[in-house]
Amino acid sequence: MNRLSNQNNTAQAEKRSSILSSNPVMRRLNKVDEYSETNASSYGGITLKTVFFLLFTVAGIILQFVLSASLASGEILNLDYKGFEVSLYKSEAVALGGAVIAAIVFQLLAFFAKPTVPVTGALYCVTQGYIISFLIFKVLKGYEYLGALALTITMLIILVMAILYSTGVIKVTKKFKMVMLTLFVTVIAGSLLTLVASFIPFTREIALAVTNNFAISIISSVIFIIIAALFLICDFDTIDHVVNDKLPKKYEWQAAFGLAFTVLWLYLKVLDIIITIAGRNRN
Repeated sequence: MNRLSNQNNTAQAEKRSSILSSNPVMRRLNKVDEYSETNASSYGGITLKTVFFLLFTVAGIILQFVLSASLASGEILNLDYKGFEVSLYKSEAVALGGAVIAAIVFQLLAFFAKPTVPVTGALYCVTQGYIISFLIFKVLKGYEYLGALALTITMLIILVMAILYSTGVIKVTKKFKMVMLTLFVTVIAGSLLTLVASFIPFTREIALAVTNNFAISIISSVIFIIIAALFLICDFDTIDHVVNDKLPKKYEWQAAFGLAFTVLWLYLKVLDIIITIAGRNRN
């Protein structure tokens, strides 16, 4: 019986595998063919672990808020970020750069060193919280309520996507994945072309004009938000696979981090578009 179940799980895993079935953590889960009758994953376990990761994001927000006082010394840098004038100490800029680098490192470790996910995933969430806190309390100084607005919009998107998935209005089919692939490749290709053009002398001005164009910036942000929302659908589908196909409980960590990763990405994209619009209105 167990052997037959394992064979069925393998067939389902092969059917689900796709270059964009979800984020990298979830994509690996779709290929797992392990099976446990007595120690299987559950929705409750994945939910608790997702909350665990998101609480570390809150810890990162608090960390940035606390460290800002101790870093408030030395040379001051004046920057313009999407219409907002930002004044920060050089030490704060260094700390922010360190958070960005650490986020990349912990993200890669979580993706490729699966047993480390409980630790590396938590540390990644701390760095994301630090970056979010910087955007809210430094960039949006005086407009901090926009951070709460971004959170409200993000929660509404998650709720809508959960309803659309649970009711079967949106199903993870080959056509669905093709739409995701088209959107993703289009945005990434456009971003790369703009980046390359910015380094070429005779196309630099055009690239900067495109980058600073309000309409293009909004359209790009909206597409990224749509992609993140579609990733949520895929994440829900993968979580169903983890629970219904009775993967061992250890895989709850990967499923939870994958979902937390998508939620944080979605929030940052929503916050980014709000900053863009608010900065435009200020000017």
